[in-house]
Amino acid sequence: MKNEDNLLDKIVSLCKRRGFIYPGSSIYGGFAGTYDLGPYGVMLRRNLVDEWKRAIEEEDSIAFIESSIFTSRKVWEASGHVSGFSDPLVVCNSCHTKQRADHLLESIGAFADEKMTEKKINEVFDAHRKELTCTICGKKDFGKVRAKNLLATSTLGVFEEDDQEVYLRAETAQGIYINFKNVFDVGSYEIPFGIAQIGKVFRNEISPRQFLFRMREFEQMEMQYFVRPKDAPAAYARWKQKRFEYYPTLGIKKEKLRLKQHDNLVFYAKDAWDIQYEFPFGWNELEGLHYRGDYDLSQHQKFSGADAGVYDEETKERYIPHVVETSVGVERTMLMVLCDAYSEDEMNGEKRVVLRFHPRIAPIKTAVFPLLRNKPQLVEKAQEVYRMLRQNPAFGGAVRFDDNGNIGKRYRRQDEIGTPFCVTVDFDSLEKDDVTVRDRDTGKQERIDVKSLTLHIKEELTK
Repeated sequence: MKNEDNLLDKIVSLCKRRGFIYPGSSIYGGFAGTYDLGPYGVMLRRNLVDEWKRAIEEEDSIAFIESSIFTSRKVWEASGHVSGFSDPLVVCNSCHTKQRADHLLESIGAFADEKMTEKKINEVFDAHRKELTCTICGKKDFGKVRAKNLLATSTLGVFEEDDQEVYLRAETAQGIYINFKNVFDVGSYEIPFGIAQIGKVFRNEISPRQFLFRMREFEQMEMQYFVRPKDAPAAYARWKQKRFEYYPTLGIKKEKLRLKQHDNLVFYAKDAWDIQYEFPFGWNELEGLHYRGDYDLSQHQKFSGADAGVYDEETKERYIPHVVETSVGVERTMLMVLCDAYSEDEMNGEKRVVLRFHPRIAPIKTAVFPLLRNKPQLVEKAQEVYRMLRQNPAFGGAVRFDDNGNIGKRYRRQDEIGTPFCVTVDFDSLEKDDVTVRDRDTGKQERIDVKSLTLHIKEELTK
C-alpha cells in the first residue's frame, strides 16, 4: 500500500506542477474537499465530458437538460435524502476528532457499508470496539455512531429563525425526475427514452480524501432511462454492458476494470452494480448502475400531487415508468484516466514521467518546436506550422507552441502533459519544407512533408 500511496502522491504533484489541478483556495492554506482546475485540467475535463456525451447520444432518444442547483426542500424530502442520506460518524473520546465508522471497521477487515442504518452499524461497531484504534491519537475510546446527513445547506432565502434550511443539490438525478413530464409532454419523446444531465453537486462529506475521489463539490454525468416496467430488466442489462464496454474506448486498461454487484441495496434500488476501477488505493466505484424501479417518479407524484404516469397505447393503461440509471463523477473519471495514464520509464538513457493518454482525451494533441529559439528563421517557420495546425478544426485548438529550454526539456514537459506528438522545425525544414514528428510513447521520429502534416497527425490520432 505504501508504494500505491506514493503513486497517488506523484500524480497529485504532477497535476499541480503541470497545471492540471490545484488545491482549492491554496493561497489561503486550502479548503478540504475542493479543487481548482488549471488550463490542462479544463481541457482534459472537456474532452472527457464530450466523450461521455458522445457515448450516451449513440442511443436513440436521449434528451439533455440543465436543472437548477437550488430546488425546493420538498424535492429532497420526497427523494429520501433528508431522512436517509448520511455517513456514519463517530467521535474519539480522547482527541475529539470525528471519523467515519465504516472506514474504521474496514481497516480491520470487518464488514461495513455506508448505506447501513444507524442501528445496524452501531451493532457492528460495538462488536469490534476493542479492536478499533483512533487514526489520530491511537486510543481505543469511541462514542456512539451517529448518522451525519450529507446534504449541503444554504441560507439562501432564509430570513427568519424558523425558516427551513435550503439544500444545494446532492445529485443531478432529482432535477431529471422533477422535469420528466416537462420533457415528455413536449411530444418529441416516447417511452423508452433517456434524460441526461451534467452539473455540479454538493455533499457535506465528513472526510473528503484520496485527491479527486471523494470531494465536497464535484460534477456528475447522469442519465436516467425511462422504460415500461416489463422492459426494465432487459434495458438494465443492456446499459450495464454498454457502460462497462465504454471505458476501454478511452484507452483504460481492461484488467483495471470490473463489475461488482451491491451486497446491500439502498431503499430505492431493485438492483445495483458498480463499474469499479483499481485505483492506487484499491478497487473502488467509478460508475454506479442502478435499476431504480418506479420509486423516484412515484415519490414525486406522492409529494407534489403532479401526475407522473404515462399512457400505454398497447395495453390502454396508465403506468409510471421504471428507471435505469447510469451515474459517474467527472472528477472521479479524471482521476481514473490520470492513474491509468501515469507511467515512468527510460528513453535515450534518461528517466522520464509520461501520461499515456488516449489521443482523443489528451489535453494537447500536438506541440510545435523550433529547434533553436535564437534563430529567427526557425522560429518563423515553426510559428507558421503551429498556426496551420491550430486553425484546423480537427485539433480544436489543442496545439501548443513551445520554445522554452532545450529540445530534451521540451520533450519531457510535453510527455508529462500527455501530448501524443511533437513537431520539430529544424534547418532541413527550411530547405525541404518538412518536419520531424516524434511519437510520445515510442520516441520514434519520422520526417513528414508540411503539406501532409495535418492529415498525418489526424490519422495517427484516430488509430
